[in-house]
Amino acid sequence: MNTLENLRIFHRVAEQGGFARAAESLGLSKGAVSQAIQRLEAAVGAQLLHRTTRKVQLTQDGEAFYERSRDLLDDMDELHGMFRHTGASLSGRLRIDMPAGMASRAVIPALPAFLAEHPGLSVEISGTDRRVDLIREGFDCVVRVGTLEDSTLVAKPLGRMRLINCASPDYLARHGVPRTLEDLAAHRLVHHAASFAQSQPGFEYLTAEGPRMLPMTAAIVVNNGASYEAAALAGLGIVQVPAMAVQERIESGSLVEILPDLAPAPMPVSLLYVRRRHLATRVRVFMDWIAALLAPHLLPNA
Repeated sequence: MNTLENLRIFHRVAEQGGFARAAESLGLSKGAVSQAIQRLEAAVGAQLLHRTTRKVQLTQDGEAFYERSRDLLDDMDELHGMFRHTGASLSGRLRIDMPAGMASRAVIPALPAFLAEHPGLSVEISGTDRRVDLIREGFDCVVRVGTLEDSTLVAKPLGRMRLINCASPDYLARHGVPRTLEDLAAHRLVHHAASFAQSQPGFEYLTAEGPRMLPMTAAIVVNNGASYEAAALAGLGIVQVPAMAVQERIESGSLVEILPDLAPAPMPVSLLYVRRRHLATRVRVFMDWIAALLAPHLLPNA
């Protein structure tokens, strides 16, 4: 039995949670499955599974090995099917990271149609407000909003996300509707910051000469998108948010757009992925799909 077959058996044991169930699903004896795991552990020099009389669990090394080898098995399945050109031939896992609001409002609602077209795929979506490590955390690609740092990753520009200023009707009833920069002296912001140690914020706006910042007091500082929107809905201050993130709120009247001529500069949106000689077809197909999905929500690149 070769290493690849041992890997497949290891994955089945991990997923089934036991040798007997894995053996039955593979049409092998329990002894053959146990020997395959022993050979694999000897080859990699680590214990991959905790074995008890009641269940089998991955060790810490086993969890790391499972994640890395899963990508290898997916790539091998794709290699075997590389000359089959039907959508159904795509298989394996896709692990993607993107802003949580983008995932919940735009991507996840459209996923059923994508997965119906490619039923052999499974998708893992991480919606975080932190910058994940593509290589260390095993992501196939990520959607990043904002200016990119220097990186060895490949960047595919998708467009620019329009930002707007808005506040709740209750907040505007109490503080008035600002119509000029001078009016903002009587107002407060809600500030979104990755770290609470960051300096106090200001009101960002775009002029013919470029972006500008008007120093303003923050009523509250939050560190994630959900809290940022909640603070605006609670009437705690003005927020500057992607238009696509609050479209439904604007339409329902729970948030009101203000100062449309003093909006922040649009933010670039990019797909990032690891530079590889051959990009997996499943990753390329997904990136083409999400680029087309987001296109109506984005401004063209300048």
